Amino acid sequence: MTAPLHDMQDAPEWAQLGIVPGVALRAFGMRRSGNHAIADWIMRNAPGDHAVFLNNCKPGASPLDSFASIEVDGEKQAVRRARGNLPGETTRIGDGALLLVSYEDLSPADFGKKRQVSGAFNADLFDFDILIYRSFLNWSASLIKKLQSNPGYGPMRRVAIMLNTADRYARMLELVGTAPNNGMVPICYDRWFVDGAYREGVLGQLGLPVRDNAVGEVQSYGGGSSFQKDAAAPEELQTSERWRQMAQDADFRAFLSIAAREMDLMAQVEAHFPEDAARLIQGDLVASVSEG
Repeated sequence: MTAPLHDMQDAPEWAQLGIVPGVALRAFGMRRSGNHAIADWIMRNAPGDHAVFLNNCKPGASPLDSFASIEVDGEKQAVRRARGNLPGETTRIGDGALLLVSYEDLSPADFGKKRQVSGAFNADLFDFDILIYRSFLNWSASLIKKLQSNPGYGPMRRVAIMLNTADRYARMLELVGTAPNNGMVPICYDRWFVDGAYREGVLGQLGLPVRDNAVGEVQSYGGGSSFQKDAAAPEELQTSERWRQMAQDADFRAFLSIAAREMDLMAQVEAHFPEDAARLIQGDLVASVSEG
């Protein structure tokens, strides 16, 4: 199936981009939720096999001016050059390509009419908003492991970052719970990673053809896997075992001991990942720091 060319062909945003996309998507996901693996998969299933990816855009600004990195047909381009002349990077792939814009560590629920996520960029130009999320225990284990690789972060700062980020994670799950009535398409990384039929169904929701439904290679964004730096193939990853690998970690247990008492967060975890909620209720993972 080939997606139709976008209706608003004369939009000034497309003039700045240099092409009129066939499908325009905006993705939101917390760090360590498989954002880049899913973005790579979406681009591999682009209409006409052409895609522009504006990665990690600054909230509150137009993604055309604020992307941290850019890919055209899977190839990274020079950011400074692209910001100065986007058509110089995109026109060679022509109209009808896929545009994917991504935001990290924020929920659309944090924004409203007074402050738009994409600034002055007309949000009506996006065909779908995508919500990428991951099971609570595996997500938090992976993020803590990533934070521990930063020598400038001590235990207090690591746990503080986790608590602040978990609040946004809860608001993301709340939006997931109201989809698709809110016009958003949720993608659960845990299911996406293991279930080809699930992946194919999501492509259908996004109006994309099924060209390459494989999970794909391990992405280098964000340093790759927090646990397996040398992993190159997805079958090498143990994405569903991260919480077990961190079960005796003091930071992980300290964070969970607080998170387990946050009623709003736990209500969302119970709704979407009841097995994780049950593990927290049992108490094996929420012992005090001295016991961890």
